[in-house]
Amino acid sequence: MTALPIQPFQDAVRDQRERLTDLASGGRKVLGYFCTYTPIEIIHAAGFVPFRILGGGASVEKAASLTPTFICPYLRQALEKALRGEYDFLSGVVQGYTCDVACGLINIWELNVPGELYHTVPLPYQDTPEARTYLREALAELEEKLNGIGGRLTDETLAASLDLYGEIRSLSLKLYQQRSQGRLALSAVDLLSVVQAGLVTPPEDYLPMLQEFVAAAEDQTSVVTNGVPVLVSGSVIDEPRVLEILEGSGARVVGDDLCTGLRGFSPPTGQGEDPIDRLMDRHFKRFPCPARMKAQERAPVLADLAKASGAKGVVFCLQKFCTPHLADLPVVLEALDAEGVRGLVVEMEETGLNEGQLRTRVESFLEMLGD
Repeated sequence: MTALPIQPFQDAVRDQRERLTDLASGGRKVLGYFCTYTPIEIIHAAGFVPFRILGGGASVEKAASLTPTFICPYLRQALEKALRGEYDFLSGVVQGYTCDVACGLINIWELNVPGELYHTVPLPYQDTPEARTYLREALAELEEKLNGIGGRLTDETLAASLDLYGEIRSLSLKLYQQRSQGRLALSAVDLLSVVQAGLVTPPEDYLPMLQEFVAAAEDQTSVVTNGVPVLVSGSVIDEPRVLEILEGSGARVVGDDLCTGLRGFSPPTGQGEDPIDRLMDRHFKRFPCPARMKAQERAPVLADLAKASGAKGVVFCLQKFCTPHLADLPVVLEALDAEGVRGLVVEMEETGLNEGQLRTRVESFLEMLGD
């Protein structure tokens, strides 16, 4: 069986700051974004590098005086890193309108973190002719903003970026399908490294890495059957330790509903007569996020995903104070229970995980699923 080449992805995640600083020093501008709904293809097509901003374990000190304590740890930790100078390679932030905290926080970034461009793209919720007209105008405004800091967007460059990201997403979905079928001998932490590398690496550099990895994965013939199959749901997981505890306690992660996972890949592309139509079509068909869809509509989608992956239970790894996800829980848990799928809720805090308590809860949950 071919060994999976995981090291390049781990290196890309570990060395992201150094690599992106080199790119920025060489004249390639890097623009950050918080949310998977941000139209990163336009950013890339304009000649910039899209960079998914992650929090990841920063102790909030400098950001404490600028933000309330009752917002999600991810966004507070991300601001903390920016204030410490860890994102000095960024030329600004472009944010797709999603949760209220992300949309408010970009203003705090603009006031406190140097950058050429801070912009929020208003994204409609309903797919109607009027909504598509509105979104086309919003994307034209983004193009104007990007061109104002040196971007050069054309139909040709946008079509190429759409094709590039479409190939990356299609390959990523292949890995997800292999995992749900038990044909991917890879831990959830290592798969997270593969995904995260794509969030912090220029896509033209990431695609060859992913192609090699998927080719090696397709050579695998063994079937993974150990562990209780579970689905992981939530927003951002930038603390891999929670996945280590899950699998170390006897779980086997067979799928996810994460914005640092499936929500970023599905669907891989959109249809349309021109590149903007393709981009908009994909936006309106995106795998649903709690910030973009009512719980009553999202619950059956999540229940179907759990059944399709063979999961016996769903572990909700939620950022503390994440209102969209927490508000969804009663409806989603009820829908899952009706399908015989149990749920466990884990909140991730700024202070980190209480590993002993979490391990005990996970073990009890898995024991219940095994009955």
